[in-house]
Amino acid sequence: MTCHSWTPINLTTPQHAFSQVRLEAEPSCTTFEALCRRFPHISAAVWLDRFTRGLILDEEGRPLSSTDLHCPGRRVRYCREIVDERPIPFTETILYQDEHLVVADKPHFLPISPTGPWVKESLLNRLMVRLDNPELSPIHRLDRGTAGVVMFSTNPLYRNRYQALFRERKIEKTYEALAPPLSQLAFPHVRRTRIIRGDPFFLSQEVEGEPNSETIIEVIKEQPLYWHYRLHPQTGKKHQLRLHMAALGAPILDDPYYSKTDTKQKDDYNRPMALIARTLKFTDPISGTKHHFVSDRPIGNTI
Repeated sequence: MTCHSWTPINLTTPQHAFSQVRLEAEPSCTTFEALCRRFPHISAAVWLDRFTRGLILDEEGRPLSSTDLHCPGRRVRYCREIVDERPIPFTETILYQDEHLVVADKPHFLPISPTGPWVKESLLNRLMVRLDNPELSPIHRLDRGTAGVVMFSTNPLYRNRYQALFRERKIEKTYEALAPPLSQLAFPHVRRTRIIRGDPFFLSQEVEGEPNSETIIEVIKEQPLYWHYRLHPQTGKKHQLRLHMAALGAPILDDPYYSKTDTKQKDDYNRPMALIARTLKFTDPISGTKHHFVSDRPIGNTI
């Protein structure tokens, strides 16, 4: 690969959001050719234009040339540009910030990281621009349709210390949801099942076998149509809470995947899914501070 004395680009520029991909290609292949093969739906002209504007970067954030040879297995950062990206008209709130950690209260419909048709309209990109910090990285994930408390690391040197809280179950998480009554159950109810990837790929499903997921379900308030539940996930499988509630016969209100709602519908901003990541409670692994963060977002058909 040709070496250049470039200055790394600032990835917080609000006009651009970058994704990272590991490209496998033969040693004689250029980065340009490797990108064309990896993303055949994007024209060669588009890739050349991005190279010309300095929007294809190496792992250190230095712009690459379209003639640079690609080293197999190396990561490349590339600008994701969406024509006429639709704004998401809801705003995040920063609950806490220090030298290691940022905690935000995410609105419904906003993805945490760039995905699909959303690049600039992601919580990560918004915070990177707002805080002028290209090192921000999510410590855990929430579905785009779920609102509530999300943690970000501000420094890659300490990121794993916070991620370990989730791996080692040293963090208390509570969610709240609205869903149909489950009057046949005694509460608190514990749901333990085996969850695997479903079909289509973005769904999950329960199957027979050794449980790998657990949720403790409590009732906050019994209401005529929808009960108000508190959910305590003990594990972190994809769509775990949504799947567990649906499997019990009480899909979360306005869940587009595990209820009868048409998943092809566009977002209905008047009907957010009634699921909130309400609290995170843990002892900071660096400072020793006891943290307790709470989302104050309402649940149900108001955002």
